[in-house]
Amino acid sequence: MLARQEMIDIIRRVYELYGFVPLNTPAIEFLDVLSGTAGQETQQSLFRVTNPEQEELALRFDLTVPLARVIAQYPDLPRPFRRYQVSSVWRADKPDKGRFREFTQFDLDSVGTESEIADTEILAAMCDTLSALRIDRYLVRFSSRTVLNLLLNFANIPQQRSAEVFRVLDKLDKAGVEKVRLELMQGYKDESGDFIRGLELQQEQVDRIERFLAIKSDSRKEVLQRVRDLFGPSAEIDAVERISDHLYALGYADNRVAIDLSIARGLAYYTGPVFEAVLLDAPQFGSVFGGGRYDNLVMRFLGERIPAVGASMGVDRLLAALAYLGTIGNEKSTARVLITNMDPALTNDYLQIAWELRRASIPTELYIGTAKQLGKQLKYADQYEIPLAILYGSNEKSAGEVTVKNMAVGRAKSAKLGDRNAWLAERPGQTTIPRGQLIDGIRRLLAELERTSS
Repeated sequence: MLARQEMIDIIRRVYELYGFVPLNTPAIEFLDVLSGTAGQETQQSLFRVTNPEQEELALRFDLTVPLARVIAQYPDLPRPFRRYQVSSVWRADKPDKGRFREFTQFDLDSVGTESEIADTEILAAMCDTLSALRIDRYLVRFSSRTVLNLLLNFANIPQQRSAEVFRVLDKLDKAGVEKVRLELMQGYKDESGDFIRGLELQQEQVDRIERFLAIKSDSRKEVLQRVRDLFGPSAEIDAVERISDHLYALGYADNRVAIDLSIARGLAYYTGPVFEAVLLDAPQFGSVFGGGRYDNLVMRFLGERIPAVGASMGVDRLLAALAYLGTIGNEKSTARVLITNMDPALTNDYLQIAWELRRASIPTELYIGTAKQLGKQLKYADQYEIPLAILYGSNEKSAGEVTVKNMAVGRAKSAKLGDRNAWLAERPGQTTIPRGQLIDGIRRLLAELERTSS
């Protein structure tokens, strides 16, 4: 839980560096708010409920549709409106690696602007967030629904079929080229024996789609040139190029952000650039961060076109991926110091020491459990991996000093000494600090711990 909270805090700090402010939305919306915005597959995965008035409701499947409803409800909000939100969402999906029925998303959105700078900043914030989480090997990939619409024209596919075609293309990473080809055409039986209905496209149409999807390069400039060679000059390609150029100017090179024409995103409301991020050392977890431009979503509720762009971090999926990679911390307590509680007559002294340490911004816990023996209290510190323990009794009070035990050093040396008499003579990991110098002494010990652990 602490690792998860640390991740959320890091993400929040990055979002706030870009000027985003928090906004929360309800977990439950009227069904007609959520339905019709998600695409067929996501709509089928809605958790539906009925209120006492027999009105149909549903748990939100993302944080974007409720945001659009709020923007429509409060049209006087200053625009552009930049918000972030971290909350649970629910989808009745089949649970899988990195896929949960309840999970946390951390979104950022710019509402009320068509500027390509807004798209650029969302992509930059995605990169900065992953870097802030100390992830070295990631790739943010982006494309555009407007360029994919050019593909529909090129393949002689009616625009009204765009949602179903893009839904199938979005499966490319998970299902692979052959299954996507079959689903675009006659369909196929999956591993469970269920029949996946095809879109009944013609062979020539699918061949043209594959020519488009075959455009791949480590260079964004080369991808754009090859798309122009296929489709000819177009304003849609120029728009993607301007975003790419902005990213180059900011230092986000091809090894950080790539143009990947297979990126379609499954949700039906996207209208322009779409993007997602993957971890190169854990690709089986899929996209951990994704989003795009949705210029028409608010219109559904307000009747007015309000452009918007945003992205969503899958907190639980990313946490699972980092745990798989072994790159996430496993802290069990926020406390850096445990004050043992051995003498009821010294309760006020213990409270005073705890107050002093906390006032000095040193996270401190005073033991309030039932164990009376020192050994059991130290075991408690060990179980929660609290690095320092304070031992303070009547002898220490008379001498005007405090004994501090470094739990890690004590554990290591005790294992080597083995003999109780030797342990008593050496008192491994224990330091005596004058009572009046306790704060400086604790800070010094914690700094030493930081140096040895880094």
